[in-house]
Amino acid sequence: VQLQASGGGLVQAGDSLRLSCAVSGRTFLNYVMGWFRQAPGKEREFVADISWNGVIRNYADSVKGRFTISRDNAKNTVYLQMNSLKPEDTAVYYCAAKLPLRNYSYWGQGTLVTVSS
Repeated sequence: VQLQASGGGLVQAGDSLRLSCAVSGRTFLNYVMGWFRQAPGKEREFVADISWNGVIRNYADSVKGRFTISRDNAKNTVYLQMNSLKPEDTAVYYCAAKLPLRNYSYWGQGTLVTVSS
């Protein structure tokens, strides 16, 4: 499975940004898709994930109500809509894939999001 994340950039606090992650190599429907992030000097942390059919979505408390994860199974793509961005959202964002009840085993290369105050 190959994952290609895109959509990062430099924005101001309060702005919105949408990240995309294109997946190839295996049946996209089989996988739970997640977004993680790693800020400078910090450990990577969970942001959100979504079940194969989009019914189950989980979010970190820090992004709940501001970020929305979605997926388009016809396009083999998962998205992260980020609204009301804050400087503390600055990080490299990674998409990841896993089979249900397994650990994340496939990772994208990361896309940098920088939020200025």
